[in-house]
Amino acid sequence: MCADRFHLHFAHSINLPIHLLVAHSNFGKLNYFLGKRAADEGRDSRYPDIDFCEQPDAICASQEYKELKWIAGMFYWVESLQSYNVGGWDYVTELQKFVDNGMTGNSFIDSVSGIVNRGCHNPPCATGDVDGKADRSSNFFKVLTEFDLA
Repeated sequence: MCADRFHLHFAHSINLPIHLLVAHSNFGKLNYFLGKRAADEGRDSRYPDIDFCEQPDAICASQEYKELKWIAGMFYWVESLQSYNVGGWDYVTELQKFVDNGMTGNSFIDSVSGIVNRGCHNPPCATGDVDGKADRSSNFFKVLTEFDLA
């Protein structure tokens, strides 16, 4: 897995709250499944030359793999957000409630935004309020409208 000093340096360099890294979870697993570690251990690897533990900035800086931002974001979504179940707030259950109740109101998107941006489902979190909360909500409902869901 990844050494903490790399995560801390990366988080500090881009002013990212530490909790968003979920250090061993995200970079280590990304490296295990898609990066250099997969290649080193003989598994197929989409990015065999990138060690996400030693080069986490490759996610944003790679000119060769511009899709890495999306790949890392989707990996986080699947690995961390969809399995989120803390303090009685379970992502899958809350998503089902949101859909069953007609996909209205900001409660669901505000909670998801809190998890992604600050690490908790009930902002303001210990690390502060959600950055761009109104824009996140507005964009979420624009997407639902474009898909004819709202």
